[in-house]
Amino acid sequence: MDGRREDTPRETAPHGAAPYRTAGRTVPEPGTGPDRAAGTAAREAAAPYGTGVAVQEAGPGDAVSGVRPRWVALPESTGEVAALLRHAAAHDLAVVPVGGGTKPHRGLPPERCDLVVGTGRLDGVPEHAAGDLIVRVMAGTTMGTLAAVLAERGQRLCLDVPDGGATVGGTLATAEAGPLRFRYGTARDLLIGVTVVLADGTVARSGGKVVKNVAGYDLGKLFTGSHGTLGVITEAVFRLNPVPPVRRWVVAEPPASDWPSDPSGDALDALAGLLAASPAEPSAIEADLPGPGREPSLAVLVEGTAAEERARAVRDLLDGHCPARVTDEAPAWWGSRPARRRCWSCGSRPAGPAARCGRWRTASCPPGCAGRSRRAFCGPGCPPASRRRSSRGS
Repeated sequence: MDGRREDTPRETAPHGAAPYRTAGRTVPEPGTGPDRAAGTAAREAAAPYGTGVAVQEAGPGDAVSGVRPRWVALPESTGEVAALLRHAAAHDLAVVPVGGGTKPHRGLPPERCDLVVGTGRLDGVPEHAAGDLIVRVMAGTTMGTLAAVLAERGQRLCLDVPDGGATVGGTLATAEAGPLRFRYGTARDLLIGVTVVLADGTVARSGGKVVKNVAGYDLGKLFTGSHGTLGVITEAVFRLNPVPPVRRWVVAEPPASDWPSDPSGDALDALAGLLAASPAEPSAIEADLPGPGREPSLAVLVEGTAAEERARAVRDLLDGHCPARVTDEAPAWWGSRPARRRCWSCGSRPAGPAARCGRWRTASCPPGCAGRSRRAFCGPGCPPASRRRSSRGS
């Protein structure tokens, strides 16, 4: 969330030169003499120490995508977040909210960063209505902590994100979800209420504590995936599901030699579609493509009533295409976050951070690589192809 007004032109100047304009005010650049004194006074006035919130000077470890802030604030309530953002708006400070720090490079780096608002102290579960399958949770609570609290009552939030250290607010801001998104949807589908603080310090609430609520604009869907550009999420209300008594995975490992003959991945798509339409009603379908010389894997999760019988039905369905087995433990790669790895076909690694990639092919692949397909190329700056595919994106 950038504290400046986008409709106001900015004129930058070299260090010690003429002042620049921002948000309708003239701010002197640091220099010498009166300009330097005025700049120092402006910086001291902009420091958020008088907001009543714990604030400290930023260190090298607080940098956001290489941009080092000036201060780090640790609010403990929605009111304190609002006070910080009112101060930031009044002094034209660029603010970046930070949760657990598990996804620091998601999204574009900020143009500037004056104040980092850490949500680590915005933690706790103020309300858990187990009978209504509803929970209200603070944004700084980690997903692992929330899962443990809900498990005590035999319930779960079906956002099985790869990293349990991720916070609720960060999970919403990045729209991250795990394999269960195949059946239960992503964060925006499970969120029924949200409290946010806008750039000017206004506190906005949307939704409520009932699943069917059509009152007002659905801010939850707007803020999910916003990467902190619209405001700071401080509270969230989710609908829950019971923890299934039985879970079974059906794992298939077709020979690796079968995959280069189908570089577009159409066979895998067709198989996933066949499984999705199966009467067995799988909860999740994930595929792992580790690279050349190693066997790919396809795993299907079946849980709940008659899970054992339904898992056998899925195994029989897969046996017509490749050998499969039923297990009560997830594969080691299940639910892991996609990583930057080699091209699945030729083994090339991505060349540089700005390398272009294809669905399966990196920029480093030689001409004629089997990874080159009709869906091969993305736009400039696309991150290298990941090792794992899912039947439904997060």
